[in-house]
Amino acid sequence: MSVQGEIDLYTVPRLQRELASVLAPGGPVRLVVDLSGVDFCDSTGVNVLLAGHRQAREAGGDLELAAPRPAVRKILQVTGLEAVFTVTDNPAQAVGS
Repeated sequence: MSVQGEIDLYTVPRLQRELASVLAPGGPVRLVVDLSGVDFCDSTGVNVLLAGHRQAREAGGDLELAAPRPAVRKILQVTGLEAVFTVTDNPAQAVGS
């Protein structure tokens, strides 16, 4: 899944719907979210990604983040979420593994 633009209070409902449909029962057990096109992510976005991660884990899978830009990576580092999510630098590499 590829995400573009900003993930904030105004755009998070769409991301939430998309994650829910992809992670619906019978969906993939491993989801890679390509963040290379995300310029900004606020706490609501982080919470939706965490909820998706939890949903994937409950189904026996995982939600991974790929290619976060420096501003988004900094948020993951500061909050300690870089240790929660699998974070890769290359979306193609993450999908291929």
